[in-house]
Amino acid sequence: MADVYELVLALDLRDLSGAEVAELRWHLGLGPQPETLTIVRSFPVVHEDEDGRLVMAEEPVALLGHHGEAWKVGGALTSALVGRPSGGWALTSRQEIHPDRSGEVGELLAWLAARTTDDHRRPGDQVRLGWIRFYEEDRPAALTVRDGAVMWPQPPVRWCAAGA
Repeated sequence: MADVYELVLALDLRDLSGAEVAELRWHLGLGPQPETLTIVRSFPVVHEDEDGRLVMAEEPVALLGHHGEAWKVGGALTSALVGRPSGGWALTSRQEIHPDRSGEVGELLAWLAARTTDDHRRPGDQVRLGWIRFYEEDRPAALTVRDGAVMWPQPPVRWCAAGA
């Protein structure tokens, strides 16, 4: 069984600096990786070295940068960032994410939430960014950020047969 979620973002952002746009474009798979990362700064990965010891390494990855055929959720994965003539940006992304990356993806989503237009703000200091669903579920759940933290939905409960 895979632990894959469909993540769909549809949001409007206020004006961003040139450096912020460049780094966001990298996260969306639309540009090169900047020398300095400021949105999500740490990408820890644990590897086993040749002596069997666990070693921590930093491996930056574009968190919303997959384009092409989806592995589990069907359809296509994509991201787009479009400048608005009146200022600001329109962002849309459809991705497959794994819970192992929820920390890094959560940092990126919190950063985005802090830069959305007021249209995405809800009562209780919540910012609606889009939707998320477990790949085997039919209905998505609203993806919101409150007080700088992503309100991830509870993972689905899976039952196993006795003795399995």
